[in-house]
Amino acid sequence: MITYEEHRLRSLADEGRWIELLGAYRQARAASVAFGPTRGGPARLRPARGAVEAAPLGHLIAYAAPPEVAARLFDPDGGPGTAAGVADHDAGPLWEVLATRHCWRRLAPLLGPPPVRRLVAQTRVLLGEDLSRDAEPDGEGVPLLLERWEAAGRGEGAPVREYLRDGGSRSALLTLPASREGLAPVDLPEPGARLPGQPATRALAELAGWARAVCVRGSAPHAAAQLAPGRVVTGGYLPFALAWPALVQAGVADRAHGAAHGRLALWRVLAAMTGAGRPGWPDRADRAEVEALVARMRCFTWEDPADRLRHLHLALEDPATGLSWAVSGSEEV
Repeated sequence: MITYEEHRLRSLADEGRWIELLGAYRQARAASVAFGPTRGGPARLRPARGAVEAAPLGHLIAYAAPPEVAARLFDPDGGPGTAAGVADHDAGPLWEVLATRHCWRRLAPLLGPPPVRRLVAQTRVLLGEDLSRDAEPDGEGVPLLLERWEAAGRGEGAPVREYLRDGGSRSALLTLPASREGLAPVDLPEPGARLPGQPATRALAELAGWARAVCVRGSAPHAAAQLAPGRVVTGGYLPFALAWPALVQAGVADRAHGAAHGRLALWRVLAAMTGAGRPGWPDRADRAEVEALVARMRCFTWEDPADRLRHLHLALEDPATGLSWAVSGSEEV
């Protein structure tokens, strides 16, 4: 049932009265923050239910308002508690909604908070925009232009949601394996010996928090055997570019996360696999190492009869080091 207030706000949007709608959002957002005492300490801000109630209005502004108004969702000039943060969301994070609506050249002069600027820029890159000359360098050095293998993977399935004006979104369900095409019965070898404490294993676990990750010395099937449901699986090899969309989407843990989180997390994985995961990476040489890794990497995927709606089963082998990593899991979405 549409309330009077909802009807009034939609009327304001239809009439293009975006500044009034921004004011209404800020009031709702501020009302979501209440002052309360901490035990034995001073009063502090604590979030309340109003943040969730303000999100649909924020979605409408991010989607349909002129960028000069929509970017002010993240501007603290409205006072304490009025600005959206990187985790404010409705169908998806408000910064991702905004990033899907306008090019970087229009948004760059308007966005202030560095975390929002970074995520919006990375989203524009995922949408195919080249920001290598127009945006400030990424804080972790993640390229501001899709690499060749990323661009090829994007053609297989875009991980950025398609948002709708009145709320909600469309998103391809990117899984591995996506189908049985190209797969066949495979007799896996004995599981390879696990190598604990590998930075890339931790990075893989952080990328897909709902899946298990391991590292072994051996081939991709040796790693897969650690996590596969049996010795004989339906599986096969595929290019890394075909695995890329599912890996990026694995990092979109919930509606508060966007595809930019997945891309950033995947670059951390690849950097760790090359040994370049250190402060200040990557310079040109580091990126060249990642390019070389992706070019030589062997990727193996397999089915699990217990798979639920979202699933990821992938082993990544680096022939140059003799190490392989596997990540495997499934969940409802």
